[in-house]
Amino acid sequence: MHEWALAEAVISAVSQIAEKEGIREVTEVKVKVGELQQVEIDILEYALSQLKTEKFEKTKFSIEKAEARLKCRVCGHEWIFNKEKLDEKTAEAIHFIPEIVHTYVHCPKCDSPDFEVLEGRGVWLESIKGVK
Repeated sequence: MHEWALAEAVISAVSQIAEKEGIREVTEVKVKVGELQQVEIDILEYALSQLKTEKFEKTKFSIEKAEARLKCRVCGHEWIFNKEKLDEKTAEAIHFIPEIVHTYVHCPKCDSPDFEVLEGRGVWLESIKGVK
């Protein structure tokens, strides 16, 4: 369900930027979604298509996942987050509250839960194109 809230936030942010930049018709929006957000891309795309206003009538939204890279603070090992290695309950918990990833994921080298997320967290606008 948070995909709809994300879609509303994307539309709102793009609207504000378009207004500030004098864009009357937005033609393309590129969105990046961090893998740790575990956003269902197809639901987000559908939500964006349903929330389009006149300014977004012809907008092409493209959404790309940003791979999650993690780094252990204990041993320095870097690795890629792999959702497929999680059981369904854990994956769902992280889906709704990504900050609890430290509760379930440990360094594959030293088993420490003390790591930082280098990439793959958050949702951001990569680019916006339009007609002034």
